[in-house]
Amino acid sequence: MNSKKLILAVVLAFSVVTYGQKTWTITKATSTKISIDSTTAKLADKSYEAYLAPIKKQLGAKMNVVIGVAAETMRGNGPESLLSNWNADVYFQAASKYLGKPVDLSIVNLGGLRTVIPTGNITVGKIYELMPFENELVILWLKGSKLAELTQFFAKVGGEGVSGIRMEIKNGKAENVTVNGSLIDPEKIYTIATSDYLAGGNDKMIQLAQYEKRQNTNLKLRDILLESVKQETARGNKIQATLDGRIRPLTPKGE
Repeated sequence: MNSKKLILAVVLAFSVVTYGQKTWTITKATSTKISIDSTTAKLADKSYEAYLAPIKKQLGAKMNVVIGVAAETMRGNGPESLLSNWNADVYFQAASKYLGKPVDLSIVNLGGLRTVIPTGNITVGKIYELMPFENELVILWLKGSKLAELTQFFAKVGGEGVSGIRMEIKNGKAENVTVNGSLIDPEKIYTIATSDYLAGGNDKMIQLAQYEKRQNTNLKLRDILLESVKQETARGNKIQATLDGRIRPLTPKGE
């Protein structure tokens, strides 16, 4: 679209039905795409632009600071990806440090990774693009039977971001699922690092909301990622991840 941005204008029509109390019902909805480009510049409020200019400059100076270098482009997708593996590993390490001992696994929703990290310089702004939300890291204690159910959901949707767990997907079902090298024990309680968003059972991960215990860390996921990049850079390392088969799709025989 030639670098054009679009804004969607939606017009709704309502009708009122009265049964002792007014109830609004949508009867019609229409939408129009409006290009946000040089043609709309004339509509801008010049005085407001002038007011925002110094703020934009100050914010840009902070967001454009380079904090690390990506060894290769990292994208988020299933069944596993460089970006989701990196995020899940960072959350695993942060939660383990917070607890003072290793957690069993970590979970990241692919839908929460909002951009690609390209090869080369990583700026503060890029991490904000990746994690634009105010979500925080939480640690859950979840029964093995619920974790087993959750892995079946992962298989159904083709994978999510995980660390500390390995599984295979065959015909849409999870097989050979292990945590720390052992099969899931239905009666064991597992510690899981994840976001407060997923801990609420969102993104259809309802089992996470059925925890035995929850520990809020008050650590923002964005800050955890920023700190991880800075620490690796201070060690002289580039930011990178590997595809290690933590979620592996199997092709049925004969296909």
